[in-house]
Amino acid sequence: MTQFSDNIRFLRTQKGFSKQKLADALEIKAAAYTTYEDGRTEPPFSVLQRIARYYHISVDLLLSVDIRKVNIEKLLTLEDNRIVLPITVDKNGENLIEIVPHKAKAGYLAGYSDPEYIESLQHISLPFLRNGKFRAFPIEGKSMPPFQDGSFIVGQYVEKAENIKDGHTYVMLTKDDGIVYKRVYRKGRKFMFHSDNPEFEPYEVKTTDILEVWKFAFALISKEYQPDDIPQDSMRDLLLDIKRDIKKLVSGNS
Repeated sequence: MTQFSDNIRFLRTQKGFSKQKLADALEIKAAAYTTYEDGRTEPPFSVLQRIARYYHISVDLLLSVDIRKVNIEKLLTLEDNRIVLPITVDKNGENLIEIVPHKAKAGYLAGYSDPEYIESLQHISLPFLRNGKFRAFPIEGKSMPPFQDGSFIVGQYVEKAENIKDGHTYVMLTKDDGIVYKRVYRKGRKFMFHSDNPEFEPYEVKTTDILEVWKFAFALISKEYQPDDIPQDSMRDLLLDIKRDIKKLVSGNS
């Protein structure tokens, strides 16, 4: 656990604490804490959780990422320290939105929780998107018209699965399929992923297989679509859904 040892040593020295003072805060013996920092022993899970909560940093980050390379002040801390998301702003204080390019789409499944990977992505700023964490994802195929190859969906991060609303569209990161953009419906402890193009069959996904959820906030479309690109029987409903989404977006930022 060299990375963990280096991280807790760095965090302690950043605060200017002695080992004794930190051990007291964690309610453990200083001698035991010293062995963790020296890498001679591994802390039990209960102590590991205590350390993570004390620093407001996820366990995953403590174990796998060099904290010295991460700007801790720009991390969004989520409930129970499950994960952290880097929040970046431009010189005017506007949120910068990371763009996952098409060529990096496959690598996102491995790098989504790695702050260094996220920081390596390009950024854009959309001043009308505020009060949340946003990220842009590439869309491929024709399952969700009018979005197809070359389009990007800007999603707002959804912290809890219970906040997913039936019939809304989300960018979902799943263990098996990576990044997918679908209309989602709840089905017990599972979710049904539906395509707006009826040529594509819906399918089930377990809640435990969902790694990230991003609710539709905005779309970037690089190519105009043709009427033949959208099945005629679903075009009207689709355009009405888009109209409702735009109305909600405008009213929410007014």
